[in-house]
Amino acid sequence: MALLRIKLISSMATREMLAELAQQYQELAGCAVAVSSAGGLDVAKRLRQGEPFDVVVLAGDAIEQLVEAGCLVPGSRTDLVRSGISIAVALGASQPDVATEAALRSAVLAASSVGFSTGPSGNYLVKLFQRWGIYGDIQSRLVQPAPGIAVASLIAGGEVELGFQQLSELIHMPGIAVLGPLPPAIQSITTFSAALAVASEQPRLARQLIDFLASPQANAPKLRQGMEPA
Repeated sequence: MALLRIKLISSMATREMLAELAQQYQELAGCAVAVSSAGGLDVAKRLRQGEPFDVVVLAGDAIEQLVEAGCLVPGSRTDLVRSGISIAVALGASQPDVATEAALRSAVLAASSVGFSTGPSGNYLVKLFQRWGIYGDIQSRLVQPAPGIAVASLIAGGEVELGFQQLSELIHMPGIAVLGPLPPAIQSITTFSAALAVASEQPRLARQLIDFLASPQANAPKLRQGMEPA
């Protein structure tokens, strides 16, 4: 008999974590989970266009916007993980001091190119550079890849000297060195949440999956993928 199958879509930051948890859930519950991932903006666009999914995992504010748009079931949002921004350079490259806000500001000013994503971390960094008063000075050196393209891949390919992204999107990329998280005084934490899609044809199974994703059983894969359970 064919396995029951749930369709889940997420942004790129949680892709590896969800792939691991999907396999674990299939073994525990006998229900297959088909995970697809894309840039958060693309995920939202696909949902607004009516593409059918059962479960959606995105940054919490994006989940709320999709609830308001009628794409996700009100009251179904369940927080899964918290994720901070980390900093990376190419493997073997000079590693600047990024331990304090002042040191990181100097490193950004000195970098020939600075990469950041289109997701929540990218929006935050633009505001940070503006607050530092350096956005105009570095604007021509900023590199923001299209949604779904990892900043880490640009660092590894030599297109970006200093890159910022969620740690979960950096730790699996060969050819880069993670310098560490943003200094505590300026760190920005994104909460990623799951919600039930209005278009789900199997809401009971989808809710059971969401419960599993938020359960203590799911904590170890979250930590392995550079995130903290919410």
